[in-house]
Amino acid sequence: MTDNASALQNRFLVACAVAREAGALARRRFLDRGSFTIGFKGPQDFITEVDGEVERLIQSRVTEIFPDDGFIGEEGDGLVGKPGAPVWVVDPIDGTSNFARGTPHWCVSIACVLGRAVEVGVIYDPMLDELFCARRNAGAWLNGAPIRAAATTELGKATIEVGWNMRYGLEKFLALLARTASTGSGVIRAGSGALGLAYVAAGRRDGYVENHINSWDCLAGNLLVAEAGGYVSDFLAGEGLRKGNPLVACAAGVKTALIKAAAIEGLAL
Repeated sequence: MTDNASALQNRFLVACAVAREAGALARRRFLDRGSFTIGFKGPQDFITEVDGEVERLIQSRVTEIFPDDGFIGEEGDGLVGKPGAPVWVVDPIDGTSNFARGTPHWCVSIACVLGRAVEVGVIYDPMLDELFCARRNAGAWLNGAPIRAAATTELGKATIEVGWNMRYGLEKFLALLARTASTGSGVIRAGSGALGLAYVAAGRRDGYVENHINSWDCLAGNLLVAEAGGYVSDFLAGEGLRKGNPLVACAAGVKTALIKAAAIEGLAL
């Protein structure tokens, strides 16, 4: 194993361990409903103090071990690492609205990016004790067992998750929802983009589409889908790391049909 590969493997192992530790903290707080307050960053954009608490834990663990690395978290301003160093991209609680309302569908998402490539992706669901993890060019796993995207080839037999947020506007979301549903696909929205992507990687969903999503919500999941044999649009194009991008991620057999049906601005075959 080369020095660079060994260094990335170390980051993979750290990401797995830290995701479990952070998930255990979030789970304790989730089960103690009176231990936190709920606020809003915007319409339907929930925030709790647990988000910041979990992110600080992750950041402290990562920067202690890899002090030269960069760090981008949903709740913080981010740290700039040394030029050419890996960058950690973290959502401490993806699915905060579910977390805040007592719905056990949320996760910790940790990715590690080097240049224009996501090298490590880890998503941990502490309520089901499911650890999804991937290394670039090395496969994807769920609790140690290999996972593969679904073999689905027809949208009429597919289940597609359509992500939503207020940034892109209600009209464009409804149009995307209508175009996706018009294919005959079963359409759902479960409130966690990261888990939605992990489910595509594990074959539980056939695709995930969203007009705009942030990097901390999807980079770990994008790597999972790619390493599980699925298709992922070029999310890191342009300013995707800092400003987000549209996203299509799906089973390889529905790639062409889903991209055409979704017709998301900026994404084409």
